[in-house]
Amino acid sequence: MYDDRRHETEQDWQDQANCLGVDPDLFFPERGASTREAKEVCRGCVVRLDCLEYALANGEKFGIWGGLSERERRRLRRQRALSVRQTATA
Repeated sequence: MYDDRRHETEQDWQDQANCLGVDPDLFFPERGASTREAKEVCRGCVVRLDCLEYALANGEKFGIWGGLSERERRRLRRQRALSVRQTATA
């Protein structure tokens, strides 16, 4: 069953994001283009970690989310998975 309250809570962070109103194309640069400007928008954002966790939880494969590129998010997912495996075997 769809829970409106849960959905609203999950999306509340977006209303506080520095990127609100910024051209979305900035966060989806062409292959090989600079990500510097997008990451600069993210740098001081109070909901940067919420954005990053949203992208990780939802498998966002493209764009800058939470100040990280696709490659950086893949690296973070691998590091987290390795940490979980090491904890489980310890």
